[in-house]
Amino acid sequence: MSDRESGDEQQQAQAPDEKSQHNEEDETVEASHGKSSAGGPDRHSEASESGAAAEQELATRVLHIQSKRFYLDVKQNRRGRFIKVAEVGSGGKKSRLLLAMSSAAEFRDYLSDFSDHYASLGEHSPTNSETPPEDGKLKSEMIVKDNRRYYLDLKENQRGRFLRVSEQVSQTIPRGGPRSQIAIPAQGMIEFRDALTELLEEYGTDDQEPQNELPESKSMRIENKMFYFDVGSNRRGVYLRVSEVSVRNNFRTAITIPERSWGRFRDIISEFVDKPSSVPKPPAAESE
Repeated sequence: MSDRESGDEQQQAQAPDEKSQHNEEDETVEASHGKSSAGGPDRHSEASESGAAAEQELATRVLHIQSKRFYLDVKQNRRGRFIKVAEVGSGGKKSRLLLAMSSAAEFRDYLSDFSDHYASLGEHSPTNSETPPEDGKLKSEMIVKDNRRYYLDLKENQRGRFLRVSEQVSQTIPRGGPRSQIAIPAQGMIEFRDALTELLEEYGTDDQEPQNELPESKSMRIENKMFYFDVGSNRRGVYLRVSEVSVRNNFRTAITIPERSWGRFRDIISEFVDKPSSVPKPPAAESE
C-alpha cells in the first residue's frame, strides 16, 4: 500500500482559519523575519487593486504528491523574504505555513534527515508485527524562530507514513496559539526537499531586508482575470513578473522579464496600442 496520511490526520492538518482556495481574494498573511512580522494582504487579492500592495511574489513551485498539491511561494515585502507553503487536498481544503528563509533552510536540512530515516524503515504494512508508538511518531524534530515553533513529526498509521509539519505562533498566550499544519506523504519528502532547495539556491537563506527599494506591485482586473505586475530581484538581477490569475478558479500563469528587456517589451506593447486591430468587434448581443 502506498504511504499516505490517514483521513483523520489530513483533517487535523487543516489550519482552522484557512480559506479553501490558493491565494484567495481576501487572504491576509503574516510571516516572521527577525523580530518583525511580515504582514500585509496577499498580493493575489482583489483588494490590492485599490490599496498599496507591499507584498510581492518572486517565484512559485507546484508539487503534485499523491492526491495533494503543494505550492511553495517565495514572497517579499519591505521587511524581507519568506516562503509560504500551501497544501491543497483532494477535496479542495487548504492549509498553509509561513517560513522565514533561514527557517526554510533548516527545514530543508531536516527533510534530508527524515528521508534517510524513512528509507531505513522496513516496508509499511498494516499487519506489521512491529507496532509503532501509541502516538504513531517515528521521529520528531523542532525548529524555533523568534516567536514561531515548527514541529516536525514522521508518523505512521494503518494507511501509511507521512511527515506532519505544524507551525505554532506564541504571542501573549502562555502555551502558544493555534497550530497550522500540513502533512507530506513520506514518499514525497525528497521531491519536496529538492523543490525547496532550488528556491533557496535562487533567493538565498538570509532574512535581511532588501537592499534596494523596488517599485510597488501593481494589479488590474479585466473581466474574469486579474493581472499582477511584481518587481523582484535575485542573484541574476532585477526582473518584472507578470502573473495572470483566473478569478473563477484561481488558475495562474506567469512570465518573467529581465530589467534589461523592459524597454524593448514596452516598445512592442506600444506598437500594438498605436496600431488599431483590424479584427471586427463582435455584436454587443453576442459579447459576454
